[in-house]
Amino acid sequence: MANDRPGVNAPLHTIAFLGTGLMGVPLVRRMLGAGFSVRVWNRTAARTAQLVSAGAIAAPTVGGACDGADVVCICVSNADAVECSLFGEHGVATARHRPRTLIDFSTIGPRATSRFAARLAAECGTDWVDAPVSGGPTGAAAGKLVIFAGGDPEQIARLQPLFACVAQRVTHFGAIGSGQAAKVCNQVIVAITLAAIAEALTLAEAASLDAELLVDALTGGYADSIPLQIFGRRMARREFEPKLGELALMAKDLDLAAQLGGTRTPTLPLVQSAIAVYERARRRGLAAADLSTLIKLANVAGDDLDTELR
Repeated sequence: MANDRPGVNAPLHTIAFLGTGLMGVPLVRRMLGAGFSVRVWNRTAARTAQLVSAGAIAAPTVGGACDGADVVCICVSNADAVECSLFGEHGVATARHRPRTLIDFSTIGPRATSRFAARLAAECGTDWVDAPVSGGPTGAAAGKLVIFAGGDPEQIARLQPLFACVAQRVTHFGAIGSGQAAKVCNQVIVAITLAAIAEALTLAEAASLDAELLVDALTGGYADSIPLQIFGRRMARREFEPKLGELALMAKDLDLAAQLGGTRTPTLPLVQSAIAVYERARRRGLAAADLSTLIKLANVAGDDLDTELR
């Protein structure tokens, strides 16, 4: 297979994008709007139709999308999906002309990232930049994501034109995997905050307060946050569609936090409590539901909650 890749200063034009889910669709739209040529692949091919209508090119295989691309971007749900996209049949590693750089927008943690990056470099000579994002589909559509980056600084500098069309800020934390570690820290704050918002609004309703009015009252104070403004309002209104984030994915991110914390600190008690909350959501059939459905769990009777948290 050919390995005639462009140099580090080569311009970016053709992007291969793998994974057109909640985040992938708005990311691709931003890239198309910035003038990039984007080839898209998704495990469920029908999900690429709206992007083809917007000017993207659908590829039948991962390898076909990546062949000769300047950069490959991947945004999928977990480490298993990343591994399959990279090293599975017709994966990135099978491209005839290997891409110089892969950007992983997924959240898979530093351990899997380091392992996959080393293998991809050995098999393909492809450089890895971990670039998990925060801001959700709304932030992606507005080009206002924040990116937590790990990898070679020259590669990250080369990728700035691409990052600029999707993000308001890129922070380079260091070597490969460091961006993933930073994203895990982000998710700890978000996951625990969402659970706290659900309980606070449930408490408000139990006290005969208007939950949405409480969100208004908290705006600009110490309790205010982007999760409160987006998901708190959805909780107050019991609006669970369209889905802006999935409970199962947040639970996965908390597990990554527990793994990372276990290697560096004795205990993370709030993380463990949050894991129990999201596990309750799974047991109640809400794993695939929007994050705002946490408000349903906050109405569980006290005895039930005590039993589940033991």
